[in-house]
Amino acid sequence: MTHQQKPIGSGFTPASTADEILTGTQLTGRNIVVTGGHAGIGREVTRALTARGASVTVGSRSPERAREAVAGIDGVQVGRLDLADPASVDAFADRWKASGRPLHILINCAAVAAPEKREVDARGYEVQFAVNHLGHFQLTRALLPALQAAHGARVVNVTSGAHRLSTIRWDDPHFDSGDYAPLLAYAQSKCANVLFAVELDRRWADAGIRGYAAHPGVVVGTALNAAAGADGLRAAGLIDADGRPIIDPVVGKKTVQQGAATIVFGAASPLLSDIGGVYLKDSDVAPLDDEQQPVTADNIPSDAASHSLDPDGAVRLWELSERLLDF
Repeated sequence: MTHQQKPIGSGFTPASTADEILTGTQLTGRNIVVTGGHAGIGREVTRALTARGASVTVGSRSPERAREAVAGIDGVQVGRLDLADPASVDAFADRWKASGRPLHILINCAAVAAPEKREVDARGYEVQFAVNHLGHFQLTRALLPALQAAHGARVVNVTSGAHRLSTIRWDDPHFDSGDYAPLLAYAQSKCANVLFAVELDRRWADAGIRGYAAHPGVVVGTALNAAAGADGLRAAGLIDADGRPIIDPVVGKKTVQQGAATIVFGAASPLLSDIGGVYLKDSDVAPLDDEQQPVTADNIPSDAASHSLDPDGAVRLWELSERLLDF
């Protein structure tokens, strides 16, 4: 499975932007769903894709707020989608399928930040695992008929270099026992994003649906990173003494435009036409590296970890997700 997990020499760099990735790409007639496509990196993804002619539907818990955020971007629709609410996920997918439109690209971008204290959804599921993984798993499963109808579709799960920090807690994914570790819970959910892409691609590549996991880098100004607060961002080397973002794409500190690049690379680059089930970073397939490295202000490890690409683990997560969602 992991033999494809190596750079392909895309020609792009860590500093490439979404617009640069899409230069020469025409997306007229393409239908795209972007969860959380109204804020932060998601909004930049929405803007860049619609600028190339795509019709983008943004899924948001707050459609009113989302409409305000994407006002002025042509080619955008907004639909209500609460990834922590199974009924809302099914309703979003049912509305899409009732429209009869094929779905060419699904970008699972929305995520929740690590809360200081353990939070659960109505089912008692840890909120990061529930939203960042299970909600997107349910949505993707529900939209499979529309993805098949596209006769060539892609699913991009937005993940993080934090996937390196945790495997799946098979016996206790919701931290029901022991102390709650918010960053570990986040890392588990991001590992799940990668494993989900691996198994989706294995199951559906023959039907023309390819799966990818995309790491955008660390982008100051998004809701996820803002949750760390000014002191946390300063300690991590992400803002300077005056609160200005420190941009250094080579080590993974990126602008919103640079962060969106790898996502649209996964969504639309022809360089990936024969590749799937891989983890992307810096607008290329990431190298595989299991070396344990400390995270510092000048070193943010984000290459692919083999545990997140393990085919047995990918099958096991798929089956666990189905059980948790009563499929």
